[in-house]
Amino acid sequence: MAALLSCPYSAASPASSSSTKFFSRHRPPFPISHNHLATRRSSPLPIQCQIHNQQKGKSFSIKECAISIALAVGLMTGVPALDWCSNAYAAANPVVPDLAVLISGPPIKDPGALLRYALPIDNKAIREVQKPLEDITESLKVAGVKALDSAERNLRQASRALTQGKSLVVSGLAESKKEHGVELLGKLEAGMKELQQIVEDRNRDEVAAKQKELLQYVGGVEEDMVDGFPYQVPEEYQSMPLLKGRATVDMKVKVKDNPSLSDCVFRIVLDGYNAPVTAGNFVDLVERHFYDGMEIQRADGFVVQTGDPEGPAEGFIDPSTEKTRAIPLEITVEGEKLPFYGETLEELGLYKAQTKLPFNAFGTMAMARDEFEDNSASSQVFWLLKESELTPSNSNILDGRYSVFGYVTQNEDFLADLKVGDVIESIQVVSGLENLANPSYKIAG
Repeated sequence: MAALLSCPYSAASPASSSSTKFFSRHRPPFPISHNHLATRRSSPLPIQCQIHNQQKGKSFSIKECAISIALAVGLMTGVPALDWCSNAYAAANPVVPDLAVLISGPPIKDPGALLRYALPIDNKAIREVQKPLEDITESLKVAGVKALDSAERNLRQASRALTQGKSLVVSGLAESKKEHGVELLGKLEAGMKELQQIVEDRNRDEVAAKQKELLQYVGGVEEDMVDGFPYQVPEEYQSMPLLKGRATVDMKVKVKDNPSLSDCVFRIVLDGYNAPVTAGNFVDLVERHFYDGMEIQRADGFVVQTGDPEGPAEGFIDPSTEKTRAIPLEITVEGEKLPFYGETLEELGLYKAQTKLPFNAFGTMAMARDEFEDNSASSQVFWLLKESELTPSNSNILDGRYSVFGYVTQNEDFLADLKVGDVIESIQVVSGLENLANPSYKIAG
């Protein structure tokens, strides 16, 4: 603990310091202050959270400037300018990413978009429909009627792309899913006409909801392009629980002693296409009700973490073996057909590789593990809360070091309201359980 406490940006707090194992073993690699990280509160109130008062302030400090300057110096000179922060950072000593990677383009931060682009498909026609529909979000940030004019241009571009590329989209559908995919395309076309009317009526308040609906259709069409599971998991992991596709779970949390929030349901999409072992392990534990009744064990403004069972074990003890179930580090990168196992991208020398499931979104879900043991994950999971100077989207110190396997897609902003001691009442699979292969849980009755 001494190294952590000596750092002026330590994430340790009175509320979380009692769970020392999270700092010494199962934790993201660097202690980062939560004081300078802004809380998001710009989205509409989710319907599944009981809210009393959601107004919160934002702060800015000299620390932000200092840490930004230090990172910039490191980028420009190659010197690890943040070594002074803590011995933990010096021990890990990651390679600082190339400056060109940081400025290569605007990052994708929306969890829905990240999940769409992570699908194992190669169909340019549907992507040309998807992109302008997603760009409507940026258009709506413009003040006044100009926002609607810009959104209308995005919509025209998407409509034109769908008209010109529809045959290519249909030909890209998996044969077993073609009927469903064509049905979704029909709903997409009809929805675009409805959105056009909304824009013409200058009803700005209805644009975002309709846009979300259209993108759900696009995502459904893209999922219908995936024909089965696209690769063989390495033999050494084939007998483990594997999620061969995607699954959706709802996590209900009871919030204690919070005047703003009483309880909340977080919807999480788990991606087994890019992390079948990691996601499969989690779904298997969910079906065992492993997390039901468990408390939030770390909440420091950087991550929310849970999954450490009572007793000396720091992971799930499989009753069939009476040993801790350990799962490997599992990371898929752009351009590769299957994940890398057992090594960080840094250890593989892939310093500029882009992960298929990056730590871009608020609510990115990943496995905690021993910092220096790549294959030591078991049951402890964390959700990244904020993007800081050390974790810029598309190029940060977490990508390639921890297994991401999903994103919170509803109510993610309210993760920041959780505290140590809040209770996970339940996690339930609401769809995709049929994609779980080799389940080890026992269903009574």
